[in-house]
Parts: sequence; structure tokens; C-alpha cells
Amino acid sequence: MRILLIGAGGREHCLAWKLQQSPLCSQLFIAPGNAGTALCGTNLGIAVSDFAKMEAACMEHTIDMIVVGPEEPLVKGIYDHFSGNPKTAHIHIIGPSAAAAQLEGSKAFAKAFMLRHGVPTAAYREFTAENFEEGLTYIKAHPLPIVLKADGLAAGKGVLICQTHIEATAEFELMIRRSKFGDAGNKVVVEAFLEGIEMSVFALTDGKEYVLLPEAKDYKRIGEGDTGLNTGGMGAVSPLPFFNDALKQKVIEKVVQPTIDGLHKENMKYTGFVFFGLMIKDDEPMVIEYNCRMGDPETEVVIPRLQNDLAALLLAAAENKLAEQEIITDSRTAVTIVAVSEGYPGDYEKGLQVRGLDTAADDETIVFHSGTIHSNDLILTNGGRVLAVTSFGNNIMAAGEASKNLLDEIYFDGIYYRRDIGYEFV
Repeated sequence: MRILLIGAGGREHCLAWKLQQSPLCSQLFIAPGNAGTALCGTNLGIAVSDFAKMEAACMEHTIDMIVVGPEEPLVKGIYDHFSGNPKTAHIHIIGPSAAAAQLEGSKAFAKAFMLRHGVPTAAYREFTAENFEEGLTYIKAHPLPIVLKADGLAAGKGVLICQTHIEATAEFELMIRRSKFGDAGNKVVVEAFLEGIEMSVFALTDGKEYVLLPEAKDYKRIGEGDTGLNTGGMGAVSPLPFFNDALKQKVIEKVVQPTIDGLHKENMKYTGFVFFGLMIKDDEPMVIEYNCRMGDPETEVVIPRLQNDLAALLLAAAENKLAEQEIITDSRTAVTIVAVSEGYPGDYEKGLQVRGLDTAADDETIVFHSGTIHSNDLILTNGGRVLAVTSFGNNIMAAGEASKNLLDEIYFDGIYYRRDIGYEFV
């Protein structure tokens, strides 16, 4: 197969690294890619939602399968664009239709879907400019803390946990009346705060059958001990010590199976990954959110632990043969640590030379590029999250130490990374 992978982050480098290992993958293209994906295939300078240029590239390179990494092209309808065009309808699209992608594209849609199909989640209400005053009254009477979510995509920044009613009402007004998150905040979901341990579960589905991939936990806060601002993710671990067979079965029965059944009952076109963001309390799962693609940096621990041929799995999903597949998982622990630019998640400088990558990889440790570019034979920073270093070990401490040891050999001005990923399990 000739495969086109969409995206430019650490998730995409990891997927490219895995796909190019498959004997089924005869040629791999990445749009737009980064300096790391260029080591696995051919980068194409096409934006992730430029479907017209993507279509032309598919015809030029006779693409057989498109694997969609980020959420934006899914919500904007990449599946519908290609499947609805006679010239490209033969191409397998790994990603849901625009209608099904509303599970991630609209928080209100996702919550209503969960309620329809009995998936456990926090109590909620949704508000717009039309019932703004009603929303204020609701918030003022709501137990603390209060969670406010911009309904649409907000680059991972649209979820706020407010500790006081004054903070919550102020943020509510900023979102709806002052467009803090643009159109994404025209509707706001207000929901109860869930306590417990967060984790992520991943399924690959054809809309009816599914297989479960390894689980993971990511770390969103910039500071050690989970302090400071939220980021796109500072690291991840897999597997999780508390995710035993009994809890896994509960997650399957209460969350995964009802969700997949719901997709099938509602005739949603869905071939691809489902990300279940969960909160676990007293060994009971509650869904915080759905994503319609793999997470980042969770991908960088989940996919390296997957021992199956990824291209073969994706083809099985596209051909409705997932029932024949059995997932094989590396028993070792994987820990990824993300190196970010100084100032992230706020303002940061780009174009800084990354040094030390030639000391990098072996069979136990892998460097995945996130925000990098090639320029004049140099690798330069091109984003807030620059690299993700994944290592294997017999436990979280050993794998984490291996990732830190390699990161100590890599340098760019202002490099920062957390040294405590997985701290609560050590």
C-alpha cells in the first residue's frame, strides 16, 4: 500500500515510524510532516485541511490509504470529501465522517451521545448567548469546583476548572460574550467536576467491531507535581499499574462497548481510532471526553508497545475484518517525556538549533520529533513541543530514567522537560 499520513507532530512521527516497518507499506508520504517524519517517508508541503492539494497528491502518488492524525481535518470532513468523490472513493480513510467526528468537535454533542447510550459521565448543562442569564444563575448555584468547556475545538485550551463562583462567572462571560475561544466558545458546557485518577483508553473500530490498544496516562501540566498551566501534554506512561483485569472489563462493558454500539445504531461512518478520556474513582470509570484520533503524547507510548503490524490493523479496520485481529502488546513499560521550548505553553521562540540528536536512538529508546523542521542541514525548533523521548523499561522508574538520560544529551536554547513523569506510580 501507498499511505498518506496527515499531521506534523510527535503523534505523526510515531505513527510514521510504525507504519514504515510494515511490509504492507510500499511507500509512505506525510503531509506536512516534520524533520522526524522525513526519516520515515516523504514529506509533502500540504496543510492538514487543504483537501484540494491533498486530493491532487493522492492522484499523483496513487495513494491507497489516508491515515488522519489530528482532529481538525476530521471535523472539517476529510472522510466525506474523499469518500464522496468518484476519483478518490477507492482510498481507505482511517478517520470518521464529519458527523461522527462531532464526538470530539462538539462537547455538547458528545455529552448528549453519552446520555443516549448510557455511557457514564458527569452531569452537565449547555448554554449560549440566548440563555446566558440562565447560565449565570446555574453557575452561581453550582457546587465547586466547576468545569467550563468550550463546545468546539479550541486547540486543547477550551476546558477550564474554576475554583470559585466569581472565576466561573467571569470565564463564562469571556467565553460567550467576548469570544475568548472564538466560535468554539459560542456554546459552553458546564459540568460537575470529577475526582479520581485520569487515564486514556484507545480503540480501533470499523464502526461495529473494535480492538483495544494499550492504555496510557498523560501529564498535561507544565510544572512538576502537576502544577502550572495546562499544555498539550508533557509526557505519558503505559501500562498503568492500577488498570487490572477487573477495571478493564468495567471499562469495556460500561464505556467502550456502549460507545461502539451507539455509533453502529446511529449509522455513523466510523473507521479509525476512538480515544476515551476517563476518570477512575473507586474502581468506576466516567468519561471526561472523546477524541476521534490518537492522543499526543499518548501515541508515543501506546504505539511502541503495540507489536502488531499497524498497517495490517488499519487495513483490517477498513475492510471490516477487525473481528479476526488479536492485539499483541509488549509487556514492558514505556515512558515518554516531552521537551518543550522556553515560554511554552505561552509565547516561545522558533528556529533554535537542536543539538545532540546523533547520540539518540537504540532499541530501548526512541526520539520522536514534534515541532521541528530541516533547514540548511540543521534541525531547528518549530513549535512549543519539540521532541518526545520514549524509553522501555521493566517499570516506570527505569523507563523514565532512560528517557531523562537521553534528554540530558539533547540541547536547544531554553529546553525544558519534566523529570517526574509517572511520579505517582514510582
